[in-house]
Amino acid sequence: MPAFVRKGAPALLGAGTLCAALLLTACAHPAPTGPAPATATAPAPVKSPTAAATDARPRTAPRVPGLGPLTQARIPDGATQALVVTGATENSNTATAVLHQRAPGGRWYEAGGPWSARNALKGWTDDHSAGDLRTPIGVYRIGDAGGRLPDPGGRLPYDEDPEFAISGTGFRGESLEGSFDHVIAIDYNRVPGRTPLDKERPLGAGKGGGVWIHVDHGGPTQACVALDRDDLRALLLALDPAAEPVVVMGPAPELAR
Repeated sequence: MPAFVRKGAPALLGAGTLCAALLLTACAHPAPTGPAPATATAPAPVKSPTAAATDARPRTAPRVPGLGPLTQARIPDGATQALVVTGATENSNTATAVLHQRAPGGRWYEAGGPWSARNALKGWTDDHSAGDLRTPIGVYRIGDAGGRLPDPGGRLPYDEDPEFAISGTGFRGESLEGSFDHVIAIDYNRVPGRTPLDKERPLGAGKGGGVWIHVDHGGPTQACVALDRDDLRALLLALDPAAEPVVVMGPAPELAR
């Protein structure tokens, strides 16, 4: 079994701006006789209503398209790649996947997809348990890959192993052979940094595990996310461990919160 190797890269930060104000003064000549003349007072500068409103406007950080503030807040600060897998409803077992990349200025842009995807037979859940036939909703890191076939040239640690071979049929009678030719482990109830084949479950066996992104076999999954073979290979080539990639997945109404 090949050893895993990780690589790193520095992040980029921005800078601020500075402004200054100007003060005007005046003097008056005294009258030779009589009472002292009235002193003229220069009017104080007034900030325009438009400028005041602009200064008071709250500034919000750029968000990944389709994500609401609560979901966006769950993405780690260091993550600059986010694979967003969106289902139409809580019970949907088909979805759309888009890889988003964060630019140095903070703006997120599409870096891959959109790709057609499948998820679990019964849809989504925010309280996944083994055998419920639902895919867990949430934000999870994706940093380890593997498969029955060799690494297509990606940068994630990759474990090529014949144990990824699978047989049998899916929910629609479709063949499962080749489904695990390439997989990306989703860090749900697993120990990061290990092969996707690792079976240790930190939350206990009852909370399920082995949730992967794998090759689509033409039908719904047990709990995983599935992409077409070529799309999964493209994703493997695009993911960069230095970008601390995550997957954000669930039904659209949930992700929009």
